[in-house]
Amino acid sequence: MQRRQFLKLTTVLAATASAEPQGADGASVVVAGAGIIGASIAFHLAKAGARVTIIDQAAPATHASRGTFAWINATWAKQPRHYHRLNQDSIRAWHELEKELDIPVAWGGSLEWFADEQRQDRLAEQIAEQAWWGEPASILNVTAVNRIEPELRFIGANRAAHSGNDGAVDPVLATQRLLDAAQALGAQMSYPSKLLGARFDAKRLKSLETSAGVLKADKLVLATGAAAALPGVIAGIDIPQRTTPGVIAITEPRSRILHGVVAAPGVHMHQRSDGRFVIGEQAGAPDTHLERLAARPNAFPTMGLAQEHGQRLLGAATRFVPALARTEIEHTYIGWRPLPLDGHPVLGAAPSRPDVYLAITHSGVTLAPLIGRLAARELLGESLEEQLRLYRPTREFSRVQRY
Repeated sequence: MQRRQFLKLTTVLAATASAEPQGADGASVVVAGAGIIGASIAFHLAKAGARVTIIDQAAPATHASRGTFAWINATWAKQPRHYHRLNQDSIRAWHELEKELDIPVAWGGSLEWFADEQRQDRLAEQIAEQAWWGEPASILNVTAVNRIEPELRFIGANRAAHSGNDGAVDPVLATQRLLDAAQALGAQMSYPSKLLGARFDAKRLKSLETSAGVLKADKLVLATGAAAALPGVIAGIDIPQRTTPGVIAITEPRSRILHGVVAAPGVHMHQRSDGRFVIGEQAGAPDTHLERLAARPNAFPTMGLAQEHGQRLLGAATRFVPALARTEIEHTYIGWRPLPLDGHPVLGAAPSRPDVYLAITHSGVTLAPLIGRLAARELLGESLEEQLRLYRPTREFSRVQRY
């Protein structure tokens, strides 16, 4: 950690530590999963006075949080109204967390459009709804788009949706800042440490078996991303998921070219505060890759194949941002989205194992600050049933195809 950031962090945490913990009773909580969701929950628990241990089977932010596009937003796809509001609340929480832990967030808004005119008409309707819900969103013409992003070659349409509240972040850096803050408050880290099983006395949690040994615990948080089998193995509940892969390419640093997120037909991109471009795609994997993806790898089998996919994404992005020509790709990742079947977060205790708390969500980057706060409050005894009842693991899941 840089000295300036360390001094700011210790000053913030000293002020936090002087306050009386709210509702903490010295509970011992193990957070399984050191991605951005687990890191946020761990930080907020430690901040409230809990004894926290974070475990991860590999290392912090090496799975979904590393391979995410990291777009912070409450755009048209966040449906219905209650879920949109949840994302709005978390964007506000991001502004607070950004200041508290000195996490650099690029708040440049977003531009989005489609090549199909009928889809554009529908987008205009969705943006009108978004504006009705309190988002600063509108449909812009070519002149307005060019004014916002002068280096963008706006092709394939004559209008685009603009969402002014959106931002983007380096998810690995954000995760590490949260973990550093949690550890400064006394949290312990253990990795590589894979969660293997749990021992209960009746319904109460007693200990956890990990690849690094046995841990005593009063509570367990499953923030294990796309590891869909773990809730069943540990907590006796199956959460239906439609987890899908996505490819993310990260470039070398460039001088400022884009100011916000651009979601163009077939490709989306943003430029982080460190100058690196993050380029992604929404399309699913072609049939030729299904066998290779069966084991859910987070990396390509060879550097050559990774570069091939990275160059393909860079080529798609360069069509819209010609200034990206001759840019080098530094990394190409496979990211697995932990996506419950209906697209909404799963938050709450398992019914037959009340000491096991589930935190499974897509839009993990957007929702991390808010989920961290809410989960910590519930784990330390506060009831948030009215606020979170629609996101419980016991709800009826229906397939909602919005992402």
